[in-house]
Amino acid sequence: MGTPSPPAEPPSAPGPTPLAPRPGPLRRAAAVSRRAAVLSPLRRAAAALSPLRRAAAAARRAPLSAALALVVIAVSVHVIAVPLAVVRYPPMTDLPFHAAQTAALRHYLDPAWHFREQFTLQPLAVPYMSMYALGALLMLVLPPVAAVKVAAGAMLALLPAGLAVLFHGLKRSPLLGVLGLVLVWCNLTHWGFLNHMGALGLFAMVVGLTLLLVDRPSRGRQIALALALVALFFTHVFRFPFALAAVVGAAIVVFPATRRLRPIALPLAPALALFAVWLAVRTDTLHAAPFAPALHWERLGEIPALLFTSFTDPAEAAAARRAARLVLAALLVCAAGAAAQLAGASPDAAQPAGASPDAAQPAGASPGPAQPAGASPAPAAAARDRAFARLAALVPVACAAVFLGLFLTLPLQIGLWWYVYPREIVAALFLALGAFPDLPRSPWLKAPAVLALSAAALSLGAVVQDNYRRFDESTGDFDAIIARIPPAPKLLYLVFDHGGSTRSTTPFIHLPAWVQATRGGWLSFHFAVWDASPVAYRPRSEPGAVVPPPTPLRWEWTPEKFDVRRHGAFFDWFLVRRRAGADRLFAKDPSIVPVDRVGDWWLYRRSSAP
Repeated sequence: MGTPSPPAEPPSAPGPTPLAPRPGPLRRAAAVSRRAAVLSPLRRAAAALSPLRRAAAAARRAPLSAALALVVIAVSVHVIAVPLAVVRYPPMTDLPFHAAQTAALRHYLDPAWHFREQFTLQPLAVPYMSMYALGALLMLVLPPVAAVKVAAGAMLALLPAGLAVLFHGLKRSPLLGVLGLVLVWCNLTHWGFLNHMGALGLFAMVVGLTLLLVDRPSRGRQIALALALVALFFTHVFRFPFALAAVVGAAIVVFPATRRLRPIALPLAPALALFAVWLAVRTDTLHAAPFAPALHWERLGEIPALLFTSFTDPAEAAAARRAARLVLAALLVCAAGAAAQLAGASPDAAQPAGASPDAAQPAGASPGPAQPAGASPAPAAAARDRAFARLAALVPVACAAVFLGLFLTLPLQIGLWWYVYPREIVAALFLALGAFPDLPRSPWLKAPAVLALSAAALSLGAVVQDNYRRFDESTGDFDAIIARIPPAPKLLYLVFDHGGSTRSTTPFIHLPAWVQATRGGWLSFHFAVWDASPVAYRPRSEPGAVVPPPTPLRWEWTPEKFDVRRHGAFFDWFLVRRRAGADRLFAKDPSIVPVDRVGDWWLYRRSSAP
């Protein structure tokens, strides 16, 4: 037998599986970057959809409120947009010059329009820029007339939008913003004071955002208030100081309930900086002219005539009376609902009196002030919210009282500014709408109230729509004759006859300014002469300046002052609205020859004109 083999070694216990080498920092960073590149679009899409999800969730929780919100939006679009859509040239007295200045901003650098030769831009010295800037942007994709009408509609839409934000800040239903539609088509709109009307909506929005901010501070609300103040500055600078005072005043009024003032500091900073710059660079025209205020109680009797007397059509007065009855009916319904709610409310109810279920708190808002020790959270929060709502209700009333005081004391004209005190009654009534009680919680009362307010706005809008459609028929001759005018003309225009429309104030006085808005060139009269617009004439002595000759004050209203030898030399095209004919106006200059007559419009040109 041989030597036995040594026994085999027992198998060793299995050790741990070796780990793969860890990637270095660069590889880890690359992996993170790849994951971020994949997830980033998804996150952005989710963020974009988040407001829609919240809106859908709110609609599921309160389907009636969602349906009424759609009604209010549809009514707002109809009341504002349809009258502007049924007419090519809306019969707003000053709108043609708003269009001309919008075109000057849009085509300022285009030599074919010849605007840079005439005008200088002063967006900070005279910051009535918002409508013109919006219209200029829209002109990139729309024809000039359509762009101006959309911009005008946006200014008017600020009335219901701003009022909705104000009611939200007052802890009432934003659906009450539909009340703002009642004043959309007042006399000021038909005069063309669109910056003023848009500024009223922004003013209400500023007050509402201030109340929201001090009630539940958040960074988003601070940004929103800052942007609203800047927008107001660039819409109507004379309404801006009142807004600054309203921000501070509203925060002070509700301070006993909020114990907060600091949140308004940051939003006020850019607004105050802009205002300081404006005070330093404003034009002489915008310096306050001296006047002696006096109290005129008799003006209270003028209020109906200052609101809805823009047409000779008796249907306007009938619609105003109908709208007043519908608003009164809605007011009684809301007051009855508020009384019933107050009678049945428990002092420990979690839902504060005056807090509308339609006004949900946005995500990210800070909670209210700390509750006292020993107090149960829900009753303490409800009591604090009730105190806030009671104090906040004083704010729009105080603002309305200030504007009513201005209505009773300001003169009709301050310096070059005309129709001063009548503007303030619209501001006072608009802010007074903030005293409207909240919508009832009962659906049997809420829906009729909203529908009544919508019907009031539709009644007034229907009259405007009908009269605007009639004006469109009376401007067919104007549209036909300006088609004969070439691009960039040097156009002198005279309007002798103002008949042919249902407007109580002439819509023809500035109508030829649409020629500059659509073709460029020069006009014999322009708002730029007053140096109270963002578009002003260049100094005539400046090298390269080509500026029309100066005209006497109120030139556009006194065409009989025209003397072709003194006033006609600069121009090569002449447009006259006069039923009796216009040949004798140009008889002393044989180089001016007739081109065409369409309806009441007569067109002439200089024989050497292109």
